[in-house]
Amino acid sequence: MAISQRLHTKLVQKLILTPSLQQAIKLLPMSTLELSELLTQEMVENPMLEEVPTEELQPAETSPEKQEEKAPDNEKTDTWDDQDYEYFFGEYLDDGYRSRIPTEVKELPPIENTLSTVASLSDHLLWQLSMQSDDPLIRDIGEAIVGNLDGDGQLVATVEELAAMGPWPTDDVERALALVQTFDPIGVAARDLQECLLLQLRHLGAGGAPADKIQMAETIIAEHMRLLQNHQIPELARKMGMSIDELKPHVETIRHLDPKPGSRYNPSQSQYVTPDVYVVKAEDQYVVLLNEDGLPQLRISPVYRRLMDKTVAENTDETRAYVKDKFRSALWLIKSVEQRQKTIHKVSTSIIAFQRDFLDHGIEYLRPLVLRDVANDIGMHESTVSRVVTNKYMHTPQGVFELKYFFHSGIASSYGGAVSSVTIKQRIRKIIEQEDPQRPLSDSKIVAILQREGLDLARRTIAKYREELKIPT
Repeated sequence: MAISQRLHTKLVQKLILTPSLQQAIKLLPMSTLELSELLTQEMVENPMLEEVPTEELQPAETSPEKQEEKAPDNEKTDTWDDQDYEYFFGEYLDDGYRSRIPTEVKELPPIENTLSTVASLSDHLLWQLSMQSDDPLIRDIGEAIVGNLDGDGQLVATVEELAAMGPWPTDDVERALALVQTFDPIGVAARDLQECLLLQLRHLGAGGAPADKIQMAETIIAEHMRLLQNHQIPELARKMGMSIDELKPHVETIRHLDPKPGSRYNPSQSQYVTPDVYVVKAEDQYVVLLNEDGLPQLRISPVYRRLMDKTVAENTDETRAYVKDKFRSALWLIKSVEQRQKTIHKVSTSIIAFQRDFLDHGIEYLRPLVLRDVANDIGMHESTVSRVVTNKYMHTPQGVFELKYFFHSGIASSYGGAVSSVTIKQRIRKIIEQEDPQRPLSDSKIVAILQREGLDLARRTIAKYREELKIPT
């Protein structure tokens, strides 16, 4: 058996992701801030890229001298496929090029929000400590107490542990703790929930509240805290030797106390986002504007373009080869960014067309929407739409929302059409807010209410939505 090597020609069709296509796909899921960082880094690495100077951002009429400078000269230009690049990237080769995204409104909505610093709980307490005591020992112990409070204002260290930090006498620690517990907000530095509520009740008593009412509430908290936490009102009334109607005012007094007094000074950290898209209303139509603030406007450097000129003796073949490579990379980057912006504009325009009622009237009118609907509307693939809506935020008249927020499954309604799952969650929240606290609605009763409104849901669906809304059963 003879083995021989032969050459064969074969025509095959393959789907290949070219480097330029990979770059365009990579840019799509980036946020505006991430894209700005990437473009800044590219300008550092590629000398052919430069940012359009601020004074040139407003396009001016091209003078005859500039027209002559830009006019191609067959005797002076290089012959390295210039015709192809002029055809595909003609507008990008203009020294005064800047991104041109279609828009009807020239000004973005004004930014009226201002940042401010809010005093933390520890700052608030330390200020009061400095005003209430001039004893260095009490101040040192008080600072240790404040430093061992959690976000809700509860003391997480025992008196013995605090005494060992100094070391300080236990009596002095107790004295400093009693002082801190008189600070605003009342109830701070308590060692458990019972002590926190009792501190607030004593403050109410000192403020002129009826003594018998305060004493009854203190008895409930000190002796029957578990029954109160479990909402066992009939059993609590029996233990107190009172009727439910007689007990109700005392329970209401306790209900108005704050179990987490320190939380108001330690709000959850706000997450600031920069909207990538603005939706503004121009007359009777909503218009999409892309946020390009802070996004470098790139162009091809005319200085480095001249390095490709063969007529200049200083331009060696090695120099021209290097510049040509950077030139191709720069052109593809500019074109990819332009294509990204146009794609985001198309997707956003399609979303607001589908969600017009939401923009006009609010969350109750949010309609079901899936990626396929937008993809079919703009003639693109679902994966492209998915990349576009990733890490992007839209500023609308109803607030700032992630683009993914507008995509939800729908639930069929007996009155025709479908209702968004977000709208149903909002309806469930309102039903629960309006229920009688003494007789809360079960999931089955909520199902019956929604069925009367034409929405047929299973009880387990209500339970799932409750969990997502963080509403207890």
